[in-house]
Amino acid sequence: MLISACAENEVPNIEKPSTDEQIKEEYFTPKKDRENLKAKSKYVEGLPNVLIIGDSISIGYTKAVITGLEGVANVSRISENGGDTGKGLKKIDKWLGNKKWDVIHFNWGLWDLCYRHPESRSQGKRDKVKGTQTFTIEEYSANLDKLVSTLKATDAKLIWASTTFVPDKEAGREQGDDLKFNAAAKVVMDKHGVAINDLHKFSEGIQEHFKKPGDVHFTTEGSTKLGEKVAEEITKQLKN
Repeated sequence: MLISACAENEVPNIEKPSTDEQIKEEYFTPKKDRENLKAKSKYVEGLPNVLIIGDSISIGYTKAVITGLEGVANVSRISENGGDTGKGLKKIDKWLGNKKWDVIHFNWGLWDLCYRHPESRSQGKRDKVKGTQTFTIEEYSANLDKLVSTLKATDAKLIWASTTFVPDKEAGREQGDDLKFNAAAKVVMDKHGVAINDLHKFSEGIQEHFKKPGDVHFTTEGSTKLGEKVAEEITKQLKN
């Protein structure tokens, strides 16, 4: 039986293999964004350290965050696609390392709510008709609760980025699931007192910058706009 992430001291460690692992698919990142996996600020002694955790959407906006925080903070990101919360649970300790982080901006969601089927010919085996969702909302909530507890232990200021807008006709994602998963995530963030960067609302307002119809990824200009918004929210937390 699944236990809600909202129940005190009742957070299961759900680490079932993600659908992607089962079908031996790599976590997809658009070619134009892959160089951002290694992007980080030139280190400046004395500046606060910022870590970005997330999927390919965050990979796309990393350089814009670095630019927006130049001279303000040292910005790093995990050197891979953060995937779903299952991957997060397995990799979080490695990603955090031993560095003292002042702010951590993080998200999981698009991979969690995606439906996939091993026989699908769509990129990433996406299939919202015959496929299975990577994690249910209950599993997602429980996973997030555990991840946030781990992040809080770093004493960094935390910023949750709500999952970006899912466009119509996406091959493996139901429009509206983004709202449901974000609502579940908000419960977890409110429980832990985590600040929320509403990238869902922001991305809904820049739909003209989706890479193509039915694609959750953004053009370079769209990613830049997202990065500017992220840098703005991080700056607020640094000032606080």
